[in-house]
Amino acid sequence: MLKISVNESAGSRVFVLEGRLVAPWTDELRSACQPAQTGVDDRELIVDVGGLTAISTDGEETLLCLLMQGAKFRGTGVYMRTVLEQLARRAAER
Repeated sequence: MLKISVNESAGSRVFVLEGRLVAPWTDELRSACQPAQTGVDDRELIVDVGGLTAISTDGEETLLCLLMQGAKFRGTGVYMRTVLEQLARRAAER
């Protein structure tokens, strides 16, 4: 299960993810972020991945897609930092 919370401020829109980022929840995240990216104006889109406990290959692809569309990420812990570093490398290769 994946819980998606949205916190908005004048300068940013933050998606806080908690739980497991696996199918079918990856589609849910894509759907939630779609209008946020088009309606964000000049606000930053930030995805807080600190509450994720597992990420599937499809979940990584979803995060990579968001990264390539300009989303910023927040995460803590060794696991999440490693995942985010790997995604940044993959984005730079494309």
